[in-house]
Amino acid sequence: MSVQLYQPFEKFNFSNNQCFLSGETLSSPEEKIQVFPAWLMNRYSLHDQPFKLLDESMATYKDLKIPCSAAINEQYLEPLEQSVANAFEGGYEAVKALDELQLFQWAGKLLYGIIFSEVQMAIRQSHQQGEEFNISQSIIHKFSNLHLMLQSINKPLIFEEFKPYSMFLFKVTNPENEFAYRDEINTLTFSIRVKDFGLIICLQDNGANRNYHKNILSKIEDKILHPIQYEEFCGRIFYSAYLFNRLPEYNILPVGDEIYLEAMSLKGMSVKPLFDEWLGKTFGQVLESFWKRWGFLLLEIIKNPEHPMSFLLDKENNFIPAEHIDQPL
Repeated sequence: MSVQLYQPFEKFNFSNNQCFLSGETLSSPEEKIQVFPAWLMNRYSLHDQPFKLLDESMATYKDLKIPCSAAINEQYLEPLEQSVANAFEGGYEAVKALDELQLFQWAGKLLYGIIFSEVQMAIRQSHQQGEEFNISQSIIHKFSNLHLMLQSINKPLIFEEFKPYSMFLFKVTNPENEFAYRDEINTLTFSIRVKDFGLIICLQDNGANRNYHKNILSKIEDKILHPIQYEEFCGRIFYSAYLFNRLPEYNILPVGDEIYLEAMSLKGMSVKPLFDEWLGKTFGQVLESFWKRWGFLLLEIIKNPEHPMSFLLDKENNFIPAEHIDQPL
């Protein structure tokens, strides 16, 4: 019998009676796992910290849970968590040595857990108001593809000569015990800055954002970054992920007991560039948000709108070493 993939967005099944990953019926609605794993919450005392949801309501990190089969958790998710936890504890070098696919699966599972919680809440609110739940087809497309790829955790799903993501890992001079997390579920972009590193992943771009930023990457990759430099690059990625105007398509090819996933060309039939126009003023607004802890105002950042303030590159477009940055960690 060929391997069957679970497709929760076909019937919008987001109840607590089915495993989020496999779709199998659970023995109890209490069969759940934490979206943010216990090891991460324990390490950074996150349990009771506030977490803002899309509707502006507040939850705590420990409130975010998703239904998951005990067998799936024990056989597949707990070993993945253990690998990532060990790497995070080891810091930059250990994370760099970890299989990229595991980092993608781990970040994707976390982000999908937030998506699941958001969709579940939105469906509940719609029903309470007597309205039909609506969500855009493009968002369904993205979320469905992410869930499809997460099944590489528990099924023989193989990415056929492509990476569905752009991944960026930097060594960063972070303050001790700092936890800096950020996501954007509409663009499926993820960032975490802890220990001595920062990790950014665009989960659904087939490497397009990595290619888009290849010039600046050639200057900063493998360099040690000050937190303000990391946040600047993070802002660049979150902004370009917003400008990315394609919805990646994939062919699903069952071969024996395995399923191959083949990426279709991002160019498709369109002559339009993959990214919309980069606007300095808009990027300045992004930087204002990402640099909030340092107190820079938009007017300072975009004094020259064509060339917003930068702590990564000097006026000659050369990398500024982290030790030359005169900003608090």
